[in-house]
Amino acid sequence: MLAAMDMNELKQAIRGWATEAGFSDIGVSGIDLRDTEQRLKDWLLAGYQGDMEWMASHGDKRTRPELLEPGTIRVISARLDYLPDGTQPLEILADNRKAYVSRYALGRDYHKMMRKRLAQLGDRIRQAATACGLARAFVDSAPVMEKPLAEQAGLGWQGKHTLIINRAAGSFFFLGEIYTDLPLPIDEPATNHCGSCRTCMDVCPTDAIVAPYQLDARRCISYLTIEHRGSIPVEFREAMGNRVFGCDDCQLFCPWNRFNEPTAEADFQPRHELDDRELLELFSWTEEQFLERTLGSAIRRTGYQGWMRNLAVAIGNGPATDAARAALSSQLGQISELVDEHIHWALKRLQERPH
Repeated sequence: MLAAMDMNELKQAIRGWATEAGFSDIGVSGIDLRDTEQRLKDWLLAGYQGDMEWMASHGDKRTRPELLEPGTIRVISARLDYLPDGTQPLEILADNRKAYVSRYALGRDYHKMMRKRLAQLGDRIRQAATACGLARAFVDSAPVMEKPLAEQAGLGWQGKHTLIINRAAGSFFFLGEIYTDLPLPIDEPATNHCGSCRTCMDVCPTDAIVAPYQLDARRCISYLTIEHRGSIPVEFREAMGNRVFGCDDCQLFCPWNRFNEPTAEADFQPRHELDDRELLELFSWTEEQFLERTLGSAIRRTGYQGWMRNLAVAIGNGPATDAARAALSSQLGQISELVDEHIHWALKRLQERPH
């Protein structure tokens, strides 16, 4: 077993290696998630997970890292900032001719890239510490409670919108983890600095933040446009506005995001000008064009049917022009009954509004 001093030195070395790999920050936590376990059970019991059945899978492995990876005694959490510079999200949201894509999905899908870097960091740790028998990397690739672990590791606190907020960097960042059996020194947990602020709750278009620190995914536009495979409830369609993949409102208006810095990652820069595209342009994509232009993108997760469903709703919330009506009508009977349902809703909505 390495001495305590060696563990301190190793932790500092890991921090340096993480910086070299492009990570914005790292922290180390233990594995006690008992409080989180009860909150997760209460959240699932309320049905807030919607169709995300995997949130209830795997028994207690999600909240007990040692069950997922036997031997785990520490978790190294890593942060990677992703907000591209100059994408003008508020301006796009205000223009109902344009499509709003969540800022995290404008560039390359982060999962494989970030996990590869974490795996390489894990390999470097194993090479440096002969006592290390475990250094497994995760990025949304297993039942891992990444946000409570990041909070314990000092990377930030879980805000009222349930996302992690860092005092110096805001909340536009990805999280990844390395489970290890090394007794690394543990960082001080982050303290909560939301105070009495409830901006994220007030600006949520669908009132999905049903109470501080409680998100009902069934009402969340990110869930509805990405994870949900069926019909979008009519009660939420108008509130979707022009958001066609995800929603950032709770972050965009959070006061702590005044302090974030644009990402230096070239992979996270917008592809195919998805930060500033007309709804009607995107609605004209064939399935082949969709697959080609979303190769390596998180947008693939919603699938072509979901993409067109979302765009139909957004066009229905946009200007009542002849071009909009023609575009919607041209896709009737071309994709699926699900998409047709949303096209009919959009056409009716446009008919009810003046040009």
